Formats: sequence, C-alpha cells, structure tokens
Amino acid sequence: MDPWGQRPGGPLPEEPPSPVRPFTVTGGRTTPRMQLALEALVSSATTTHYDLSTRPPEHRAIASLCRQVRSVAEVSALLRIPLGVVRVVIADMAAEGLVHVHQP
Repeated sequence: MDPWGQRPGGPLPEEPPSPVRPFTVTGGRTTPRMQLALEALVSSATTTHYDLSTRPPEHRAIASLCRQVRSVAEVSALLRIPLGVVRVVIADMAAEGLVHVHQP
C-alpha cells in the first residue's frame, strides 16, 4: 500500500488524496545521506517482529513494498512518491537499518 492507503499499481487518482507536500516527508531535505542510483536495489531489513507502527507512513509503505527486492525507481513509481523524496527516505531508512541498499 502507498502512504495514502492505495494499492500499488491501482488506478491513479485525479488528485492526491493527501495534502502533505513532499518536502514535509523529508523535513525539507533534498539531498539523501548517501548517493542512490535509480537502479540501486532495496530490500527490507525488517522482520515481522519489528514494530513499524510508530514510523511515518512512507517508511511503513517502503518496508512493506521492499519485502521483495525493488529498485529505487520502482519504489518511487509504485508508491507515487517523487524520486527525490524516495531517495531521501530510503537513505534515512538504510542509515537506521530498516532497509538494505545494493548499489549497482
């Protein structure tokens, strides 16, 4: 599911159902902690025992989606989140050990 409760791959809404602007998701940051190539592969490092309920919806959506290995570009497209935002969030999650990033 995407951060707004929609299933990935479903029809695109005419307007985003959330008034949240992309820069609020990243705290205004535009540069990720690490360089992430579009084709870098991301896999979830979380297990079913790890509680993600206190995490932002974007973190939960990425952790869930990346149970199967996905590219950074694919995560962005499936969750309908701008690529720059996804790069910042994935880099933050990697720094916290929530995802593994496999650079090309």
